[in-house]
Amino acid sequence: MHVMLKLLILLASSFCLYLLIALLKVLYEYWWIPLRIQHILRSQGVKGPPYKFIHGNNKEVAKFRKEALSKPMALTHDIFPRVMPHVYSCINKYGKNYLSWDGVRAQLVITEPELIKEVLKNSENAFPKTKLTIYTSRLLGDGLLSTEGEKWAKQRKLADYVFHGESLKNMTPAVIASVETMLEKWKGREGKEIEVFQEFRYLTSEVISRTAFGSSYLEGEEIFDMLGKLAIIAARNMFKARIPVISKFWKSADDTESEKLVKEIQESVMELVKKREDKLVSGEADNFGNDFLGLLVNAYHDLDEKNRLSMDDLVDECKTFYFAGQETTNCLLAWTVLILAVHRDWQEKARREVIEIFGNQNPHSEGIAKLKTVAMVINETLRLYAPVISLTRKVGREVQLGKLVLPANLEFMIPKMALHHDPELWGDDAHLFKPERFAGGIAKATRYSAAAFIPFGLGPRSCVGMSFATIETKTALSMILQRYTITLSPAYVHSPFSFLTLRPQHGIQVILQPLQNDA
Repeated sequence: MHVMLKLLILLASSFCLYLLIALLKVLYEYWWIPLRIQHILRSQGVKGPPYKFIHGNNKEVAKFRKEALSKPMALTHDIFPRVMPHVYSCINKYGKNYLSWDGVRAQLVITEPELIKEVLKNSENAFPKTKLTIYTSRLLGDGLLSTEGEKWAKQRKLADYVFHGESLKNMTPAVIASVETMLEKWKGREGKEIEVFQEFRYLTSEVISRTAFGSSYLEGEEIFDMLGKLAIIAARNMFKARIPVISKFWKSADDTESEKLVKEIQESVMELVKKREDKLVSGEADNFGNDFLGLLVNAYHDLDEKNRLSMDDLVDECKTFYFAGQETTNCLLAWTVLILAVHRDWQEKARREVIEIFGNQNPHSEGIAKLKTVAMVINETLRLYAPVISLTRKVGREVQLGKLVLPANLEFMIPKMALHHDPELWGDDAHLFKPERFAGGIAKATRYSAAAFIPFGLGPRSCVGMSFATIETKTALSMILQRYTITLSPAYVHSPFSFLTLRPQHGIQVILQPLQNDA
């Protein structure tokens, strides 16, 4: 009995010691470090909303967003206050650069182009990518968007090969075939309302399936569907803080569901890989293919360990390209069609250019490169409605940025929307649609630095699919403009909101009328 009592006391003491250590760790990470960072930044003149234990500013951010989305909005391109109301409010209150808190994570929000340029150029590797949140990590994995160092260089090399130069030209027929399938479906709906955001979702899914994975949307439908579900989980947890200790021992419904989806996506991707392997073994093909999936499978089987991809890496790359390759182009196409429906004069200018270059024939690579007016319209749409509204980086080590000395592990949040809508950078008409800003090209669109316009990022980590997304958008728009005039449906409700990407909350409803000479 005496021994048992001693054992119980020992266990109780050990448990109390564990709790004390855990408590001290929580206080250190969730109280001391944030207050220290807040003090360091305030002493250098950087202000911001005060840190609140565990939750940071997330509750206020969620409240701002809820209020903004609950109010009706006029049909205006001045969307910054609605889409990023917390950032809009803080810039007005604290200045161009301010300190904010995503839970316990300190985020220095910067909107000065010169500082942004220095961070994104990252010439001394001082500003690496931030670690993804747990749900975003399950959506994208450790793929090209998040990985660093040699692993990133290897993955980027593969992606560069697929989405640049001659490879892009070879993709044009697949893009045209996908657009033709969509247009064929539209023939029975002429003069009737069409919700184009969803239509372009199918289109861009089909294009990325054909060009990167050598399949069709139907073959990859399950993967797109599961990634869509993961995106919903990631979006609804965007401004929720994970409570320390408890989150390690207790799984929420979203944890369980997202883990299940990750496993199922891995199984689906492995099936695609096995099909490629089986074709080679059976003699049906003499290689794994020259598309993105083929290159990944080839790297997976590489005999040189330095070049070899693990199965996890292969799956993560597929997730990244299935989601990012489809989602951003879908948004860009949808917002551009909205713009053309609203600004009919520019729709006519773009149509005249398309018909002058292609007549009634399908687009081709040489002609796509000559579409100056269409390029101006797309760039101005990207300025006003960039699909990805912000970027994040972190401070890898104590470093000086401009006049600021910044501690390690501080994060940067770069709100593209704040830059793209800033009257100081674009003039008092910054909220107006004026494609002529880009008449002299992107470099001359603003007299300020290149970092004033960054829809696809900047520097070595800029979007690898930028050229592909632009070509796909130009091709689809050209083929639509050759056949239809676009008018906005009376049912359309202007409601842009952030859901990982910039989406229309209630879709984009338009009416397509065949051109008179199209008979």
